[in-house]
Amino acid sequence: MTVLRRLLAAVRRGSRPDSAPPSRSRRGRGWVPYLLVVLTAAASLAGLAVRPPTGVPGDSADYVIVAGAAGLRWDDLDPRRTPALWQEATRGSVGWLSVRSAHHATCPADGWLTLGAGNYAVWNAGRVAGQCPTLAPALEQPDGIGANLPELSGVVRANADRQPYGAVPGALAESVRCTVAVGPGAAVAAARPYGRVDRYVPALPDDPRSLFTQCVLSVVDLGTITGSGAARRQRVAEADAALARVLAARPERSLMVIAGVSDTDTYSRLHVAIAEGPGWQGGWLTSAGTGRDGYLQLVDLAPTILTALGKPAPEKLFNGRTASTVQGRPASPDDSMLGSHDANRRAGVQLGITDTFFTGLAAVQMAIFLLVVPLMMRGRRHVGPTGPAAPPRMLMLGVELLLIAAALAIPAALLADAFPWWRAGRPGIAFALLALAVTAIGTAAVRSAPRFARTLWPMGLVGASAVAVVGVDLLTGAQLQLNGVAGYSAIEGARYAGVGSVGLGVFVAGALVVAGCAAQWVRRPWRPVIVVLVGGFAVIMVGSPYLGADPTGAIAVTAGVCVAAAISTGGWLTFPRIAWSTVAGLAVTIGFAVLDLRRPPLEQGSVGRFLAALLDGTAGPAIQRAATSSGHALDSSLTILALVGALMLAFSQFSPWGGLNRVFGLHPALRAALAGTTVTVVLAGILGGAAFAVAGAAAAIAVPLFVLTTLRVLAHAADRTRPEGETDGPGGPGLSLRRDEASARADKSGTEGATVR
Repeated sequence: MTVLRRLLAAVRRGSRPDSAPPSRSRRGRGWVPYLLVVLTAAASLAGLAVRPPTGVPGDSADYVIVAGAAGLRWDDLDPRRTPALWQEATRGSVGWLSVRSAHHATCPADGWLTLGAGNYAVWNAGRVAGQCPTLAPALEQPDGIGANLPELSGVVRANADRQPYGAVPGALAESVRCTVAVGPGAAVAAARPYGRVDRYVPALPDDPRSLFTQCVLSVVDLGTITGSGAARRQRVAEADAALARVLAARPERSLMVIAGVSDTDTYSRLHVAIAEGPGWQGGWLTSAGTGRDGYLQLVDLAPTILTALGKPAPEKLFNGRTASTVQGRPASPDDSMLGSHDANRRAGVQLGITDTFFTGLAAVQMAIFLLVVPLMMRGRRHVGPTGPAAPPRMLMLGVELLLIAAALAIPAALLADAFPWWRAGRPGIAFALLALAVTAIGTAAVRSAPRFARTLWPMGLVGASAVAVVGVDLLTGAQLQLNGVAGYSAIEGARYAGVGSVGLGVFVAGALVVAGCAAQWVRRPWRPVIVVLVGGFAVIMVGSPYLGADPTGAIAVTAGVCVAAAISTGGWLTFPRIAWSTVAGLAVTIGFAVLDLRRPPLEQGSVGRFLAALLDGTAGPAIQRAATSSGHALDSSLTILALVGALMLAFSQFSPWGGLNRVFGLHPALRAALAGTTVTVVLAGILGGAAFAVAGAAAAIAVPLFVLTTLRVLAHAADRTRPEGETDGPGGPGLSLRRDEASARADKSGTEGATVR
C-alpha cells in the first residue's frame, strides 16, 4: 500500500499550473513521451500481427452443381411445400447470402453475372425503378451443343472501363475445362468472357444424369422467385421440384451449391446459401471475406467452387474468399434460419430505421446547441465590474443533462439492439421507446455520480461508458453492431464482423476523451503515459482480427494517439512532435503491411492487398473503389452530424462568446484528445472509404461533451459583483468582488483589490 501511495503521489498533479515552465530537473526528460509513443507503436503492431486461422474443407469433389434461383429467401422454405430444399438445408452447411454486386440493386442478370465473375459485376448500369427487368439475354445456338451470348463482350468491356472492381465476367468458366448451363441465368454465369457457353440446354431434360457428367461444373437456373402469397409459393414449389430432379441425377462425389443469386426489386435482402456434399455436412457457412459464422457473399461462391474442384483461382480477378464450414448450428432450419433467428427480417427493419435515427439525432443536437448559444453569450466576460446574472441553476442543470443524453444516444442505441425490438408489430416505435429509456437511465446514472459537480467528471463518465459499450460488444463478437441501427447491415455487404464506422467513431472519441480527462489528473510528464496506454488499448481493440478486425482503422487510431500524446503536455503541434508522431504511425502501418504481405493472397487483409496492388501498379481500381465508397457515404445522415458538430466547435472556439480556448488553456490534455480524435476520424474516413461516417459518430459523442465542459468553465470564468437584486453572476456561487477595508486602503494607493469569499 505504501508503494502504491507513493506511485500515485508521484503521478498526480501538484500545485504547479500548466502554464508554468518545467523545472530544471525535468527538462532532460523530454524524450520520455516520444519513447512511449514508439513503444506503443511496437505493442500495437504485435497485437495486429496475430490473425485467426482460415481453414477450408479438406475433401474435394469430382463435380460441382450450382443450382440458383433469383429471389429465393429462407422464409420461402417449408418442410412440406419444399421438401428438396428443406432436405438440403438439413443435411448441408447453410448461411445467409449477401448478393451485393456492382449495381445499387442486384437484379437477376447482375447476380448471375457476379457469380460467374467471382467479383462485383453489373449487366446494365441503368437505374432500376420498382421491379427488376425480366432476365432475357440474347442467346444463339448455332451448333446445337453450346450457346453464344453476343452481348457479353460489350458487358465485359463496360465492367472494365466503368466499374472500379476489376471484374471479368466469365472468369469462373475460364478456370475450368468446360461448363454446362441449364436456363438463361445459368448461361450468363457459365459463359466465357467472349460469350461462349460450352454446353447449353434451355430446360432440364427428362433424364439429366448424362448432362451433369459432361463437365466438372454445371449451373442450373431454377427460375425467378417474385411476388407474394400464393403466386410466390407456387414459384418456390416449381423451383423445389426442379431441384429434386437435379438431386436425383447428381453424380457421385459431387458438391451441391444452392443459392438465391439476386434480388428481384430495389429492396435488398439476404438470401439462401446451402453447400452439401463431401466436407459440407452440417454447420454454418462462412468465409474470410465476411469473418462471421453463417454469412457468405455471392462473390465467395466462385473461389469456393474452384477450391472444391482442386483448381487454383485466377490471380487478381476474384474478389471473394473460399467458403468454409463451422460446426455448432442447430440441425433443423427452423432453429437456425427461421422465426426468431431470421436475420433477413432484422437486417431489413434495421435498414429502414437507421437513417431516421441519425437524422433525428442530428436535429436534436442542433436544437440543443442553439439553446446553448445564448448561455455562452451570457457567460461572456464583460469589461465592467458587473455583468448579467448567471442563468438559473435548474436551467443550467437541465441543459447539462440534455447534452449528456445527446452524447449517450448512440451507445444507448447499441444497447437497445440487445433486445429483440425488431419482432414488434411496429418496430420503429419499439426501438425509439427502448433507446429513449436506455438513454434516460444512462443520463440518470451520470447525474447521480458522487463527483458530478467536478468540471471533467461528466465528460470522463460518458466517454468511459461509450468505450465500455463498444468494447464489450467487440469482446462478445460484435453481436450488437451486426444488423443493428447503430451498427452495420449484412444486406449492404460492406462489413459483417468487427467494428463498423459508427462503432469506430464512438469508440475512438470515447477512448481519447477518457485519456484526456485522466491525463489532466496527473503531472505533465506523465500525461503522455496515460494517453499512450489508453490509445494502445484502442489500437489493439480496433485492429485485432479477433476483435475489431479493421486494420485501416487501427492505422488511423495510431496516428491520432501519436498526435494526442505529443501535445498532451501542452504547447502546439511543433515540427519535432509531428515528426515523431509520423514515424510512429508509419512504423505501425509499414510493419503491419509487410507482415500481411507474407501471407497467402487469399488470407491477406485490406492493407496487404492494397500494398500488393501498389507494388505491381494495379492500385488504381482500389483507390477508385475507396473514392466511390466515400462518395456514396456522403449521402448518409452521419454527414449532417459531422457538419453540425464541426460548426458548434468552430463557434465555441472562434466566436467572442465561445469558451473552448479557455477550456484548452486550463485543460491542455483535452485539446490533445480533440486533436487526436480529429486526425483519427479524417484518416479513417479516407482510408476506409467511409467519408464522414466515422466523423459523424465521433462528433455525436464528443461535441456535446466539449460543449458541456465549455459551459462549466464559462460559469466560473469571471469574477464580478452581484447585480442588485440578482444572484451571483457567471463567476459562480461564492465568487464576487466586495470592497472591504483592504480594498479601501488599496483605493487610497490607486489600486483596487479583490478578495474571494
